[in-house]
Amino acid sequence: MKNKAFAVLAALGCLLFASTAFADQPFEWQKGLQPPATSIMEEIRWFEQYTLWFIVPVTLLVLVLLVIVVVKFREGANPVPSKTSHNTAIEIVWTLGPVVALLFLAVPSFQLLNKQLAPTEEPELTIKATGFQWYWGYEYQVGDSPLSFDSLLLQDGDRASAGKEDKSVYPRLLAVDNELVVPVGKHVRLLVTAADVIHAYAMPSFGIKIDAVPGRLNETWFKADREGLFYGQCSELCGKDHAFMPIAIRVVSQEKYDTWLAAAATNVGEANKALMASVDGADKSVNVAQNAAQ
Repeated sequence: MKNKAFAVLAALGCLLFASTAFADQPFEWQKGLQPPATSIMEEIRWFEQYTLWFIVPVTLLVLVLLVIVVVKFREGANPVPSKTSHNTAIEIVWTLGPVVALLFLAVPSFQLLNKQLAPTEEPELTIKATGFQWYWGYEYQVGDSPLSFDSLLLQDGDRASAGKEDKSVYPRLLAVDNELVVPVGKHVRLLVTAADVIHAYAMPSFGIKIDAVPGRLNETWFKADREGLFYGQCSELCGKDHAFMPIAIRVVSQEKYDTWLAAAATNVGEANKALMASVDGADKSVNVAQNAAQ
């Protein structure tokens, strides 16, 4: 009994103080957007639900009008067709109605677009993402010697050596060998370009999607509100391996980020393994404690 109580307390302690390896990714039968990890994505989800209050009534209205026209004005019920050419009242309503509805959609839409493209905060970290056929290259603009590495699709044969055998956290066709690592709660400026053809950098949980155009430097930003592992993909048809060009961003605490950054300066692969062990290891300790409690 004492051992069981101790196991329960240990599990609670791990849950309170350990960082978990939560992964935001698509799931089967998903009907809505992914859970938001930034304030921008929260507003995007709100706007999506807001537009439904216009889309559903308009759709039902058009359906009702179609049914009325089909039933009332069919040849059997209306052998002598009306020769009415116009109706002033209907034309006024039919014009002003959509204008008013579009105004209610346009105002919050432009406000959200302005927030996405015109941040009010100064960036605390700047990262350049370059699209290649078919992978992403990252360059951290920190210090005198920028950190740079490539992020490629994780092959099934490399899972064991990378320590990423758990497909619930590192899913097939979404997991990469080197994730982009950023600290939680920090304003990150992302500069996006391409080296060959047009790509697009999309991270659903962050609410960002921006084209990567050769010879052009586009800019976006994000500020992750919670830690976790987030997945996206290239969203511009860029060639035969377009479907094998995932994006993975790992958001960690400032302390873990600083440790990773210092280690990555000499060996990115080993730094990623150490970071992954510190994150996934905490999650595993929770599972062990929960199993012991049972």
